[in-house]
Amino acid sequence: MRVMAKAPVLTPQADDFPRWYQDLISKAELADNGPVRGTMVIRPYGYGLWERMQREVDARIKETGAQNAYFPLLIPQSYLTREAEHVEGFAPELAVVTHGGGKELEEPAVVRPTSETIVNEYFSKWVQSYRDLPLLINQWANVVRWEMRPRVFLRTTEFLWQEGHTAHATYEEARDYAARVHRDVYADFMADVLAIDVVAGRKTAAERFAGAINTLTLEAMTGDGKALQMATSHELGQNFARAFHTQYLSKEGTQELVWQTSWGSTTRMIGALVMSHGDDHGLRVPPRLAQVQAVVLAVKGDDTVLTEVRRIGDALRAAGVRVQVDDRTDVPFGRRAVDWELKGVPVRVEVGPRDLENGTAVLVRRIPGGKEPVRLDALVSLLPAILEEDQALLLRQSRERRQSRTSDVATAEEAVEAAAAGGWARIPWAALGPEGEARLAEQAVTVRCLVAEDGSVPGTDDAPGTIAVVARAY
Repeated sequence: MRVMAKAPVLTPQADDFPRWYQDLISKAELADNGPVRGTMVIRPYGYGLWERMQREVDARIKETGAQNAYFPLLIPQSYLTREAEHVEGFAPELAVVTHGGGKELEEPAVVRPTSETIVNEYFSKWVQSYRDLPLLINQWANVVRWEMRPRVFLRTTEFLWQEGHTAHATYEEARDYAARVHRDVYADFMADVLAIDVVAGRKTAAERFAGAINTLTLEAMTGDGKALQMATSHELGQNFARAFHTQYLSKEGTQELVWQTSWGSTTRMIGALVMSHGDDHGLRVPPRLAQVQAVVLAVKGDDTVLTEVRRIGDALRAAGVRVQVDDRTDVPFGRRAVDWELKGVPVRVEVGPRDLENGTAVLVRRIPGGKEPVRLDALVSLLPAILEEDQALLLRQSRERRQSRTSDVATAEEAVEAAAAGGWARIPWAALGPEGEARLAEQAVTVRCLVAEDGSVPGTDDAPGTIAVVARAY
């Protein structure tokens, strides 16, 4: 008989969702708070999730034609002042270096909050002719935005991200490329890998990225019914091109300003993973994302058992399953099982002496829950299909939660009530408008995005039938 150790206590979601989140971040060994307020130390298990996210997003980015590059962390302060709306939007969040090498700097340097300005400094050198366009660049980096209300992964002073920057010959090309990244990189990744249902829309003028003419967003519903911005793609128009003289010689022989985009996703996606799929027992990691899809546990230190769990691990690995063999039989079995449950590994294969006598193992599925005996000779053929079933289940649960907790309302007051009750509201933008949006903000409720009646992304803010999606947000 297997005796399970008592699970580490997580604050129940229903009692205190933010506290549950902090408990889980710590006990699943995802991250710790850093020594400077608002910073974080990402632990190996959390960083492994980020590496998987990087790999998947990076592949999609490259399919759009973009290449990776790197730009400096320190940006001359004067660069930010060239685009007035941009510097105004970021001024409260800037970290500024005034001394270096024991001396005061001739010009202060800003620690990168985003790279539009320094990228344009170099785009203006690299782009000379229409033959140099489109210029499609992405970088994986860290950024610093001084955060007053930090929360690990969701809002931190320093975080990791990718930021794409592109230059195009025409407005239409830039607009279409921003939409392509929004759809084919971010939306596809969120659904296909993270198994998180997202609403795709455009930000209102009040919520746009500083310096953009349009911002496309993806919004997810967390387990407590709030909204979380997952990734954004911006049309920058010619604002930065004008400020940095980023121009090209056209086929007709005239000097023209480029049209630009920028777009990004961050380590916030790890927080979204926790808040979207976690439960009172810990994480639930989508199989396509999990760096460990299956862990094979030896119940006892019997030599025959240890030999068999290692054989099972090799067989599953050969079948393309990402496996870890846990043969640490000097650690109590119950503690190990609970640790893997907390970490959300999709499948556990538990093997003890009695199981071997029966030619079986115990298969424990983290996502739907439950356990059952499975014949050892059937494991390799069964597991890939089980992992795909559980991937689909997580996405379905995410979609059902959003749909069941979203209501259609007619007034700003009703929208606030829906948000206060732990859900989202949909209200005609024509009935809300910027004035209604300002009233919502007074109640800590925001317009997360604008969508068309059919759920698509509207071409303009005032397109007929546009719907505002309203919620409280992290």
